Amino acid sequence: MSELPKAAVVRIAKAAGAERIGEDAAEELVKAVEEYAAKLAAKAAAIAKNAGRVTLKADDVKLAQ
Repeated sequence: MSELPKAAVVRIAKAAGAERIGEDAAEELVKAVEEYAAKLAAKAAAIAKNAGRVTLKADDVKLAQ
């Protein structure tokens, strides 16, 4: 079970230029986005921890990209 709603990911894909998205493609997009978000959050958390904080800030996320 995914954490992200499939409809939100489909909207992002359509905004990026996809006219139609198959059900299997939407599921794969959700998986890929969740993996990317998890990796990004882990990097941002490490940056915050290195700065002596437990709260993530927007700058942590920007640096983690």
